[in-house]
Amino acid sequence: MIRTLRVLDERWPTAHVFTIARGAKTEAHVLVVEISQAGVTGRGEAVPYARYGETVEGAMDTVERLRPAIESGATRGELQDLVMAGAARNALDCALWDLEAKLTGQPAWKTAGLARLDPVKTCVTLSLDTPEAMAEVARGLQRRPMLKLKIGAAGDLDRVEAVRAAAPKTRLVVDANEALSFEDLKRLAPEFARLDVKLVEQPLPAGADEALEGWVSPVPLCADESVRTRLELETCARRYACVNIKLDKAGGLTEALAMKARAAELGLEVMAGCMVGTSLAMAPGVILAQGAAFVDLDGPLLLAKDRTPGLRIDGSLIHPPGAELWGA
Repeated sequence: MIRTLRVLDERWPTAHVFTIARGAKTEAHVLVVEISQAGVTGRGEAVPYARYGETVEGAMDTVERLRPAIESGATRGELQDLVMAGAARNALDCALWDLEAKLTGQPAWKTAGLARLDPVKTCVTLSLDTPEAMAEVARGLQRRPMLKLKIGAAGDLDRVEAVRAAAPKTRLVVDANEALSFEDLKRLAPEFARLDVKLVEQPLPAGADEALEGWVSPVPLCADESVRTRLELETCARRYACVNIKLDKAGGLTEALAMKARAAELGLEVMAGCMVGTSLAMAPGVILAQGAAFVDLDGPLLLAKDRTPGLRIDGSLIHPPGAELWGA
């Protein structure tokens, strides 16, 4: 077996400044891995998670340390034991899924055990802004099936009320990115229920969410920063109704699918989530999103320009990736 590994550092400007409670960004800084064998190349894209201290440079160093193992033929299963969960493993894992599909002629969704791969409807994320600015964006998106609102600053209830008035029929998810206190949540949750919010994502800091145990929220709660891999799922099941599984946190599609299966066993609903990235990062997520209660794979919609070829996205409907992109 002769394999070659290529590691790329790419920057993709966002269409607008993208702001959450922790800060703002004007580009997606991504890691792309290419693994070539027998005349075909598998690719994977990942976004290092600053929340966990990751950087593109650090992820690239990790991939380079794994070069001998990867070029010697390490499998996806072996990869799980070679490096901890995170962006580096995600990029490698997804590249190996893609490579396997191209070498065997069997698409990744079949390898994942699916009977078919259907289109999925993603929510569209509204960056944290003034109530008026968020309402203006929501008004233009009011026919979308679901909007996700970033909150986490003074005036959060005003934001949600303004968006609900601008988009009276769409489903709403609220994402605080760890910015609320338990007192904030207890005050806001009944109001969010009144406004027909379907889910509140990561309201409390990950290290302080034990306060949620035994509390019955008027709106279902979803864990994001509180969970990376299967190791945290049992604890999350005592505090949340849903878990946001992201490939970059889990360290690839292999672990993400195992997380999804375990979440189902624990009675947790699943959100198939993403970081801001291109269609190459979202493509494996379409497999994860099959049957998920919530889908948040709108990363390419937040960019000024997606990679070509990319996913076909009609409004909020994401079609399965073509062979020229990933996984087939």
